[in-house]
Parts: sequence; structure tokens; C-alpha cells
Amino acid sequence: MDARALLAGRGVTRYLRRLLTALVEQFPDDDWHAFVPGRTPVEAPEGVTLHRHPLGGRAVFGAASIVGRPPIDLLCDGADVVWLPAPAPVAPGRAPYVLTIHDLSFEDRPGDFTRYERLWHRLARPGRLAGGAARVIAVSRATAAEAARWHVDAAVVLSGVDHLARSAPPGDAGGRAGYFLAVGALEPRKAPALLATAHQMARGAGLQAELWFAGEGRERVAGEGVRMLGTPHDDELASLYSGALALVMPSWLEGYGLPPLEAAACGTPSIVSDLRVYDETLGDDVVRIPAGNPVVLAGALLRMEREPQARAELGRAAHAAVAPLTWARAARETHAVLSEAAAT
Repeated sequence: MDARALLAGRGVTRYLRRLLTALVEQFPDDDWHAFVPGRTPVEAPEGVTLHRHPLGGRAVFGAASIVGRPPIDLLCDGADVVWLPAPAPVAPGRAPYVLTIHDLSFEDRPGDFTRYERLWHRLARPGRLAGGAARVIAVSRATAAEAARWHVDAAVVLSGVDHLARSAPPGDAGGRAGYFLAVGALEPRKAPALLATAHQMARGAGLQAELWFAGEGRERVAGEGVRMLGTPHDDELASLYSGALALVMPSWLEGYGLPPLEAAACGTPSIVSDLRVYDETLGDDVVRIPAGNPVVLAGALLRMEREPQARAELGRAAHAAVAPLTWARAARETHAVLSEAAAT
């Protein structure tokens, strides 16, 4: 598999690490190999053979995309099937490969990305990469529907969810008023500036709770009662979820929307944009607001703070809704697709 994401620290990194760990646990008789470019230390899940290259990812994969060498299967000393956990520049090689698609934000919202990121997306040629795949996996039906523009019929495999037990909230949980939590990269499609604006509007109407951002990125947000936490470790994240009044995610676009599901696994409700993907996971067990409307979002923050009983009931319902979303299930369904591709 292309495991370059293990060097990063974003959503695909957690997806790859959790799913790969579950795959090895579920199917220990298979031979798992992962390629990671460069010399930066990286820890692969136990049971995975790690392959490295002295050159970094930009050199290895940039050249691979342009000249078609080196192919990813040979970088892992050969393979029956290759798994690409996200679209990225790569030379597929001769072995059949499976591509996972998380969202199509790079096509639908290119202005959210830097010039370098847009160039990297063009080098990836995601539509052609999907068209050449033996099988394509989409992390939701909503994403599969978007991927249909590439004339592929993607198999839907919902991801798993971490933190299925409530953890103790952080020592400083925003004082007696508590806090709302935003988790994820500070990038335009996540709408962190809009959330900060809505929080300030709600504070002007009497909201007491603070707003905590757990993540990093190009967007800069500030305001009274706003805290920037950086990227927390997994155990810290579980604690943050458990202590929050609610997780807030007013994104313009989501392919799966993992943070509200992780919050639900800790018994914490969420306020999210009214996106199709949540029909598949949280259904009615979440507060939905129109994307891009800070006034409605401010009202939702106020109601969530002022109605503790309704907040607790919503958290319990959301917790039950995500119970089936395990990594073991995702691993079994992913393995089935990989096996089908290997047989082509």
C-alpha cells in the first residue's frame, strides 16, 4: 500500500493507521507491505513490513506521476494487489490497485488549497487514477455519488470510529460555563472563521461557553473566549470530546465527517452543516444548520448551552447511532474489495 499518509497528521493519516491495524488483526495470514518515502522515522502497525526510500515523497511520487517510474508495487517488492488510501501522485504499476476516495473537495473547492496543493492534485490525475483502478472505495454513499462524475461505480465502506468509551474531561474544561469544540484542519472548507463569528454573535446574546479549536492550518481565528489548542494526541482528543457541550462542524463540504461521529462515541452531541453524508451516520441524532449561516449557528450554540436535558438526550442517541461503525467492520469490507481486485 501507499502509506505516505503515515508521515502526515491529518484525517487520512488516522484513517490509514486505524484501518491498517484492523486489517492486520482481522487477516493475520495475509502479507501486508507499506511504502513510505524518505528517512523521517515512522511507526507502522505491527505485522506490516515497511519499505523506505532515501528520497522524499515529492521526488519519488512527483517523478512517478510524470515518467511512470518507480511503480508503487515494485517499491514494495511486488504485490498481488495495491491499495491507494487516497488520490495522490503515483505510478500504479502492473498489479491491480484499489483507490479510496474521501471527498472531491480538490475539484469542487480548488480555491481552498494552496498553489502547491493544486499542482499536486493535478499531478495526481484523480479521475484517471480512479478510472484505471480495479476497484474504487468511497467512504460514504454521498462521496460515491460525487465520484460517479468519473464514471466509476464505487463500493461504499463507511469508516470506523475511535473513542467508543467516555473519557474524563480535561482539567480546565472552560470553567463552569464549559466549551464548544471544533476538531480538524483549520482550512476554508471547514469554515472555522464562520464558526468564530457565530460564537462571537452568541456571546453577544449571552452565551457563556468558550470555543476551543483542536487542529492546525492556514486559517486564523480569534475572539473573546476562543482558544487554539493545536493538534491533540488521541488520548487528549477523547478527553476533549467528553468534556465539550457539543462538537461543532459547520463545514461547506464533508466526504464522511469523522469528528461528529467520534464525539458521539463519547456521548457528546454535535452541531453540523446540513450535508447529505450525515443521513448515513447520525441521521436525526444531530443538530443541522444551513451551511454558511452564522446567525442560525449562533442560535444553535445558545440553545445547546441553555437546554442541558435535550443536549444529554441527543448525546445518548448519537452514541447509539455510531455503535455499528467499528474499524473491524470497515476492515472486513475493505478486505473483501481488495480480494476482488486481486482476482482480476
